[in-house]
Amino acid sequence: MQQFYSHGKLLLSAEYAVLDGALALALPTKFGQALTVESTPKNAILWKSISSEGTVWFEAEFMIDTALKISSKNTSDIAVRLLQVLDALQQLNPRLFETQKGYELTSTLEFPENWGLGSSSTLINNLAQWAQVDAFELLELTFGGSGFDIACAQHDSGILYQLKSGKPTLKPVVFSPPFLESLFFVHRNQKQNSRDGIRAYKTLTANQTLDFSILDGLSVDLLNCTDIKTFESLLEQHERYISDLIQHPPLKEALFSDYKGAIKSLGAWGGDFFLATGDTKAMAYFRAKGYSTIVPFSDMIL
Repeated sequence: MQQFYSHGKLLLSAEYAVLDGALALALPTKFGQALTVESTPKNAILWKSISSEGTVWFEAEFMIDTALKISSKNTSDIAVRLLQVLDALQQLNPRLFETQKGYELTSTLEFPENWGLGSSSTLINNLAQWAQVDAFELLELTFGGSGFDIACAQHDSGILYQLKSGKPTLKPVVFSPPFLESLFFVHRNQKQNSRDGIRAYKTLTANQTLDFSILDGLSVDLLNCTDIKTFESLLEQHERYISDLIQHPPLKEALFSDYKGAIKSLGAWGGDFFLATGDTKAMAYFRAKGYSTIVPFSDMIL
């Protein structure tokens, strides 16, 4: 049996803009996804997906014919998407299925799928490790995106991530300000499709000349900040910047205008987690509004 593992991700800065070369601060999470691979004599890929609660939520069989062509009778959206990923794997490593007739692959998620921590990116990185191909290339052939999530999947610390001439560059960093106990991740009770968010952003910025020097500076300042009040001010500046960029009101302005601390959206705006500053008592504000999934920074981030 072979075993692989990838970390989840949260994007602390430069959401959307990271696609066009802005400098982003990204953090790997303690929650990730595991993949086990076992050989089988059957000419097939037997796939099983297990949820964070330990239940099997998806199963499929993908046939491998004598020409090493992969196919499936399962026509669900998930099966079709997974077949595309397997085809891309074989495209990057044509010899993947030559030495063994078939495989049993079991993917186990450590977090609820609607948390938005990277169920796709952790899967892509695990499969790339197994097939011994470049995970960034596999991402490009399948789900697309900036690749910061792949970088998080591969690292045990925070990273400064940037696309330069379309190629990923990154620098491992330590994000450990003295006010970590004042940072909380609050779930929106809904999942945001990042691909939809990307399409909307691309439409809005298609004819713009983008200069991210201010945003790049905010990413560096957030990383180096040691004072909570300054940090809150930086978060608010960042929210306003992205708000102007995507023409969408900041989350605090839209839903939590009377909250005393700072609030920042993470990733595609509209779902998943947001960052809130405050203390444990302050989190009662969100619970009273029906947001019961609140994770302290130290419980979420590596």
